[in-house]
Amino acid sequence: MRSIAKLFSISIVVLLFASNAFSQVTASATASATIVTPIAITKDTDMNFGNLAVNATVGTVVLTPAGARSATGGVSFLAASPGTITAASFTVTGIAGATYSITLPAGSITITSGANTMTVDNFTSSPTPTGTLTGGTETLNVGATLNVGASQAPGTYISGTPFDVTVNYN
Repeated sequence: MRSIAKLFSISIVVLLFASNAFSQVTASATASATIVTPIAITKDTDMNFGNLAVNATVGTVVLTPAGARSATGGVSFLAASPGTITAASFTVTGIAGATYSITLPAGSITITSGANTMTVDNFTSSPTPTGTLTGGTETLNVGATLNVGASQAPGTYISGTPFDVTVNYN
């Protein structure tokens, strides 16, 4: 009888250890990544300061991102023939609701007509310095200051190299 009791006791101990060995459980997880829509910018309209009259005094034309302009010094506007006046306009697209930063030219660009030159600087934008892609798109307008020389030579002045506007997700 003692051997049966011993055998029974050993069997219970083995079963307890065996039940502990089978009490393991496993859980699983997945890995994921989301590739977002890249931010993009496309030019819609070039910047144009319009028709200008000059005299023997240096002057400037400030073109706002809204397309309004003002003159200083020896520059005046021709009411009867203003020409095309437009701030540069871009469409920014990407993730709806995302914000982005705007980088405008830091220096000046040169516009030329033959051998004659003027500079454009002090670039400004709307929105600034960041924008939000409402519905995944936003219009970005850029203005600047045109520096006009005294008795600037007549002609159509155009930049030989376009200026860059850069946008980046925040």
